[in-house]
Amino acid sequence: MSEDLDKPLNSEIRVILFGAGAIGSEIARLLLRRRGVKIVGAVDAAPEKIGKDLGDIIGLERKLGVPVLSNLDDLNVEADIAIHATTSFLKDAYPQIAALIKRGLNVISTCEELSYPYIINEEIAKEIDESARRHSVTVLGTGINPGFVMDTLVITLTAVCQEIRCIHAERVIDAAKRRLPFQKKIGAGLRPEEFREKAAKGEILGHVGLRESIAMIASSLGWKLEEIREDPAEPIISNEKVKSEFISVEPGFVTGLSRKAYGIMSGEPKITLIFRAYLGAREEYDCVMIDGEPVVCGKISPCIHGDKGTAAVVVNSIPRVIGAPPGLKTMKDLQVPSAILGDFRSFLY
Repeated sequence: MSEDLDKPLNSEIRVILFGAGAIGSEIARLLLRRRGVKIVGAVDAAPEKIGKDLGDIIGLERKLGVPVLSNLDDLNVEADIAIHATTSFLKDAYPQIAALIKRGLNVISTCEELSYPYIINEEIAKEIDESARRHSVTVLGTGINPGFVMDTLVITLTAVCQEIRCIHAERVIDAAKRRLPFQKKIGAGLRPEEFREKAAKGEILGHVGLRESIAMIASSLGWKLEEIREDPAEPIISNEKVKSEFISVEPGFVTGLSRKAYGIMSGEPKITLIFRAYLGAREEYDCVMIDGEPVVCGKISPCIHGDKGTAAVVVNSIPRVIGAPPGLKTMKDLQVPSAILGDFRSFLY
């Protein structure tokens, strides 16, 4: 809906923040800079945050009058939508999202596995969809990756192709510019044998969402994949001393990791996604290559910032999710995404 200045706008879109960690805080700060939306409640289980004003938690120099509560049941406010930012994994997110749905809230979650949950747990995906339909709300999992760079952007670029032979997308991040938890997540500073031990135990994943992105692309194109194959995380070994604000890596130690995943059809990889994140990357970029008619090649350098991009995708999706039919949705099901710089209420449809 285009903005109509002669038409009175309804009350602000009321938002609950479920999870006030690094990403949740980035989302909250962006919401505060937008018109037509208002944060009316916040929930986080971290003991050091409970009872504090959200303004203090997200680093503002002012109070917001929104206390951070430990439990959704204690939150006595009316809202239109919840922004859920607590975990990457569907099994952990499901009880929280189920509770938000039962409260009659639309939900946007940064849970990576929720971006295309059917390949993770079809039963949970079905339960979320059916519950959302019963309560007349919409649920979306999104972010920068998965959610945009390696799926929605790729899908959009395929629109100009008459034929597609294969798709290749790659994301390279200089982890030295990222938060300490991210640097630890990719194993920076470990010895190679430590990295492999932790990777074998599932303690180092590096990135969650490649399989989900592949499945979303294939579904959009109508491709029936035989399998989605994901290689184990591989360490990237530094051949020189590199450092960030938090970690110093000597030569021969792990500076980050690489992950690859493939969508297989007719025994060949039709979709290949590569994710690399390491300290000291010479160039950061997002690259998409579609071998088709015509060939499409695109490169974004530097790569889109993960935290800022995730917050933007989530916040810009709010009017579209509220206006979408009830049920569990993926990014391919919604209107073409864009930044929303006007009053959010004017974009409800």
